[in-house]
This record gives sequence, C-alpha cells and structure tokens, in this order.
Amino acid sequence: MSQDSKVNTKESSPQAPSKPRRKVPVLDPSGDQYYWWLNTMVFPVMYNLIILVCRACFPDLQHSYLVAWLVLDYISDLLYLVDIFVRFHTGFLEQGILVLDKGQISRRYVRTSSFLLDILSLVPTDLAYLRLGPHTPTLRLNRFLRVPRLFEAFDRTETRTAYPNAFRIAKLMLYIFVVIHWNSCLYFALSRYLGFGRDAWVYPDPAQPGFDRLRRQYLYSFYFSTLILTTVGDTPLPAREEEYLFMVGDFLLAVMGFATIMGSMSSVIYNMNTADAAFYPDHALVKKYMKLQHVNRRLERRVIDWYQHLQINKKMTNEVAILQHLPERLRAEVAVSVHLPTLSRVQIFQNCEASLLEELVLKLQPQTYSPGEYVCRKGDIGREMYIIREGQLAVVADDGITQYAVLGAGLYFGEISIINIKGNMSGNRRTANIKSLGYSDLFCLSKEDLREVLSEYPQAQAVMEEKGREILLKMNKLDVNAEAAEIALQEAVDNRLRVLDQQLDELQTKFARLLAELESSALKLAYRIERLEWQTREWPDPEETEVGVEDNGEVGEASAQ
Repeated sequence: MSQDSKVNTKESSPQAPSKPRRKVPVLDPSGDQYYWWLNTMVFPVMYNLIILVCRACFPDLQHSYLVAWLVLDYISDLLYLVDIFVRFHTGFLEQGILVLDKGQISRRYVRTSSFLLDILSLVPTDLAYLRLGPHTPTLRLNRFLRVPRLFEAFDRTETRTAYPNAFRIAKLMLYIFVVIHWNSCLYFALSRYLGFGRDAWVYPDPAQPGFDRLRRQYLYSFYFSTLILTTVGDTPLPAREEEYLFMVGDFLLAVMGFATIMGSMSSVIYNMNTADAAFYPDHALVKKYMKLQHVNRRLERRVIDWYQHLQINKKMTNEVAILQHLPERLRAEVAVSVHLPTLSRVQIFQNCEASLLEELVLKLQPQTYSPGEYVCRKGDIGREMYIIREGQLAVVADDGITQYAVLGAGLYFGEISIINIKGNMSGNRRTANIKSLGYSDLFCLSKEDLREVLSEYPQAQAVMEEKGREILLKMNKLDVNAEAAEIALQEAVDNRLRVLDQQLDELQTKFARLLAELESSALKLAYRIERLEWQTREWPDPEETEVGVEDNGEVGEASAQ
C-alpha cells in the first residue's frame, strides 16, 4: 500500500470521540463547600504560625525531625497553592446576585490585595536552602502572610456554630497561647544569643543535669513567658540592656493583653446576658416589685416557680420579639416549622387551607400556666381561644375540685366565645372553668386576630361556625328560634342592602347621564356665545355712525349757500 493511500485511510477513518472536559464548579462563598475548605486551611496556617518560629528558635527541634518538617512544609505549600486555585473559583455577590463567570471572578481576585499576599506567601524562598542549608526555617517566614484566611475561617465558624460565646472564649484562649508561645521562643533565642547561664534571668546552662533536654527547654521558656505576660509570679531581675528591653516589651504586651482579655470576656458575658434577657423575661424586676409591695409569700413563691420553670425547661413567651427582625416570609417559615405540627392537630383547623394555617401561626401567642392556675372561669368575657401545646388542663366545677373532663395536647377551647354564632345563648361569655393541672403550654389566639385572618377565608369561617354550632347543640346552648330569627333578620338586612345597592347604582347612572347632558349643554352654550361675539364684531360702531351723519349735514348746508 502506498503512502498516500495510508494517509487517505487515516483521514477517512472516524476519529475517536473526545471525552468532555469536566468543568470545575464555582463555589458559593456562603456555601458549605467553601466553609469546609476554610476550615481545612486552618491547619497549614496554624502549622506555619506555631511550628516555624519554634523550629527557628530551638535548633535541636529543627535538627531532630528535619525530614518530617520538610514533608509538612511542602504539604502546607501544596494546600496554599490549592487555596489560590479555590480563590479563582469562588464567586462573589454583585447587586445581591452570585457571579458565576470565571473571567469576572479571576479579574476581581487579581485586583485585590489578597491575591498579592497569596502570591508572596508562596514565593520559593526555600531555594536558599541550596546555599544556606536546610536548617534555616526562617526563610519560610513569608508563609505567615496567609494568616487572614485563618481569621476568615474563625469568623465563618462563629456565625455558624450553635455556641458562639463558647467559641469566642476558645478563640481567645488560642490567641493567648500563640502569644505566649512566640514570646517563649523569643526568650530562648535571646538567652542563646546572650549566653546560657550568664545570669539568673536567661535560660540556665544546658550543661546542668536535665536542662539539655528539648522538652525541658521549651517548658521552662513557656513557663517563664507565662509569668511575665500574666504578671502573676516573681521573675529574676534583668541584668543587661537587652533583658530590660525584653521585659519592658513584655510588660506592655501584658497590659494590652489583659485589657483585651477583660474586654472580650465582658463582651461574651454581656452577650450571654442579653441573649437570656431576650429569650426569658427578667424576674429580678418582678421580685423587687413584690418585695416593695409586700406581696404575700405564697404568691411570691408561685411567681418565682413560674420563672424558674421557664428557664429550666427553655420555655419562651416572646417569640414575636425574638423573630421580629426577620423578613415576614422567612419569619412565617420559621414559625410554621416550629408550631404547625401542633396547629394541624387541632380538629377545627384540620380541613383548612395551608395558607390559612400559615397566617394563623404568626398570630399565635405562647403562654405558660402554673399548676392550679385558672386559664378562664365561667362567665368571663371571652376574647381569646386557646390551643394546648403541652400539658393537661381540667374542666372543673365552680368548687374547683370536681373534674368533668381532662384536656390534653392538641385540644382547644374557648373558640365558641370568639366566633359569632347566631343563637348562642351564652353570648361571648365563657361556659366552663378551665384549670391547669401542672405546667401547661398554650397557644393563645385573640378574637381580633382570628377575625382578621378569617376575613380573607370566608369558606373556612363558615366551616368553623358550623363546627361551633354543633358543639353548642350538644351543650344545649343554642337557641334555634333565636338563630332562625337572626338568620331571617340577617337575610332581610341583606335583601335591603341589595335593594339599596341597586337603587344606588340606578341613581349613579341617572346622575352620570345628567352630568353628561349638563356638560353637553354647557359646551353648546359656549359655542353659541362665541358665534354671537364674532357676529357683533362685524356691526358698525354707533358713535362713528352719528359723527358721519353730522358731517354729511354740514356739507349739505355749505353747498346750499
């Protein structure tokens, strides 16, 4: 076969399908993947921040584990390099929309100072090992420039963790450890520079038994630095100028650190107290009020027990105030996820629309009742209905002891007095005594809120009224004749209103016609007046006519003479 035929055969043969290139996804800066990558970057940054200075100041540590340090160094460099790749694939928000275009992301990242710091942190200063040897870890100090990623990871974790105050304390303790660690390393390096054992201030001579071990060197330096920075123990007096300068710098750092620690702890405690005040009502003011007003001890004990129950069992009575800063729709979703299971168990709401339940959830007011406390009494004016979330309540006689029934979670009461049912013999009065047997958590729904919601759902209102009518029939509290009379009266009123509406429509139609005729007449009148004005302009002026007649007479007399 000729060479040309081979070429033609290769050209005519079908090409193997190329594999599609897998695109690297763009990360959402508020997403989970980016968050976990930030947590991964904590390890190489903390490794360089803690280990490098220790290796530079403790030569024995560098010599003993050289291979391990080189492996960890280049693993951290690899993670630094991958972090730059991640930054090139991390979107950003522009006018509230996540930008996914990699070209825009790259241009924006390159123009930031973070890009410059990331590049400088990866400058291959390790090449100087070829000249200075591998025992000079100070060449890698440019790796500290990646510390902002550590702060970013801590900020993200603080916003995501369920225990932000505990995390702030742990972060503060970590910062204190890093400062003391750096100070201990610098102390040992200064002692080596001035000479071990030259005076009482520097590190003792390693020739002494026990002081030549690496662990002893670090722990002694760390202990000495802790004494200086916390100013809680006696330290040897410095003897040379370098030692005085080191002590002065440490004292200034200790003052600043003490102020920072106190401010941070005060902030954490204030935040914790603020959170408790937002979740649970302050009982100190109530206790002070009862003391000043000399409330009897039994009632005071009941009030204190109620507050104690709220805090021990994490009960919240001011959910509306806690969620008030959320957008309305998001607040509704949170309330639905928390309370909808309870509301959907209520029989009167089981066949209602989902949107109605969502609106009702926002109107619910949580309340907690103590053992033996009356929720309502017979004959009271009913302005709310109650839904039992947790606990047990008893329907009791007037003596407060005889129990007719026990109500549990998911049941409700008080709806008859807030629903306008025709023929209700009790009106808006309570028909029973309801007493809490233990601590009971209820949802309260006011008459005004229910009426506001049901005004948009007439079908649901009709269903609730029918259920309420059935309950009144069972209780013999429904006057059928009065109901029929009210229905007839309501129908008569509705008919009269329809007639009035019809008459009003007819009057509005007649008025519109009269208004149109009036506008037409006014337009015709204006047109006629304008024509008359143009016609009168063509008439001669009377004064000019009289003058002309007089002139003609004088001319006639002159000609006669």
